[in-house]
Amino acid sequence: MQYVMDFTAQSVPSISSSSVLVELSMSVWTGKKLDKRASEEVTTANNAAKGVARVNKSLLGDCAELDALQKFASNVRNMHYNSTLPWSDMGPRLLPTTRFFSYQQTFTALEAEFNRMVDAFMQAYDWEITRSQAKLGDLFDIREYPNKDDLRSKFSFKVNYLPVPDAGDWRLDIANEAQTQLKEQYATHYKGQLEGAMKDIWQRLFDTLTVLSRQLSDTTTNAKGEEVTPKIYQSVFDRALEVVDLMDTCNLTGDPTMQLMQRKLAMTFRGVTVDSVKEDSHLRRETKRAIDEAIKNLPSLGF
Repeated sequence: MQYVMDFTAQSVPSISSSSVLVELSMSVWTGKKLDKRASEEVTTANNAAKGVARVNKSLLGDCAELDALQKFASNVRNMHYNSTLPWSDMGPRLLPTTRFFSYQQTFTALEAEFNRMVDAFMQAYDWEITRSQAKLGDLFDIREYPNKDDLRSKFSFKVNYLPVPDAGDWRLDIANEAQTQLKEQYATHYKGQLEGAMKDIWQRLFDTLTVLSRQLSDTTTNAKGEEVTPKIYQSVFDRALEVVDLMDTCNLTGDPTMQLMQRKLAMTFRGVTVDSVKEDSHLRRETKRAIDEAIKNLPSLGF
């Protein structure tokens, strides 16, 4: 079935006083290096055309400290994405002021943990180079390892907060006609970005509830064609709760449909846990029924 989401019935309010833009910038040294000599040797040995083979080596092998940093950075980016709404293609995302202090507190702690992990890695760096020499053999080249000052600069964690420009706020010394044109252009952009942010919440809800509904089924067919009871994953359940909370704190347009859906889902999940739906088949079926009903009543999103 084809859906089309309709925003025309809703007026788009100014959100410059109820939201901020937040930009997360993180960098982590990859520890990878293209070995041109080895790449040429592989190409020649296999009678292949130049440039079709690339040998990328891991300079520190299985360095636990660097692996932990890279995984940590990935998790932080996911947390940033899940805590905010899309706004600009260039990077900044929308953060309602209702979530500002929680976000700021969380990411201040994450930044401190990131810096602690970087310090731990820097302390282990010299020893890891020694270990990698034995692992890489003839592929080892000490010139490929940055000194500690250069290496430290490859790690960064920064959060920037910016005001949301108001659709009518233009302070440019240009002709009135041009100002009017720019205002109208930005007003259209502003409305479109806000609609996109709200649609993102609905899309997250649809995606999460669809997966959770499938996991709450009594049986499903596996790859072997066998009827089995699906597993219910805590991560999916938690993600559903996060989206329901997002519907409450990030309903920037005051959409009554979202408010009603949020209240119904909050009631559905109240007192429900992964363990309880595993142990109680009736609760499992009732929870799935409520979730399926919510999916059926989602507004048109263009799925």
